[in-house]
Amino acid sequence: MSGRDGRDVYEYALLRVVPRVERGECFNAGVLVYCRAKSYVAARTHLDEGKLRALDPAADVSGVRAALRAVEGVCAGGAAAGQAARDDAGRRFRWLIAPRSTVVQPGPVHTGLTVDPQAEVERLLYLLVR
Repeated sequence: MSGRDGRDVYEYALLRVVPRVERGECFNAGVLVYCRAKSYVAARTHLDEGKLRALDPAADVSGVRAALRAVEGVCAGGAAAGQAARDDAGRRFRWLIAPRSTVVQPGPVHTGLTVDPQAEVERLLYLLVR
């Protein structure tokens, strides 16, 4: 539901890379954005290979990239989403933000207001990840 000023509520979560879960060190590698009013869900990612190798020189870079691409695929829907393709945008977002004990983990969910969720995901990627 849009407010009087045309802005809609959106939710977002950062995607964090935790190369060695037992150490708890992490860095941001992407952002998930969901806007219910627009039935919009998207993820944008950027893997800083230097940070990854600094935290774990033996890290599986291609595996981490594949995990990040998989999140983008679930958001995009269609064949890339696998079984999640049948779910609406909100269900896909909720599934992606569920806690995990893998190398790519979602952070806490935050909210904001936007007139353009697609621009918001790009803004958050630049602000919080790059």
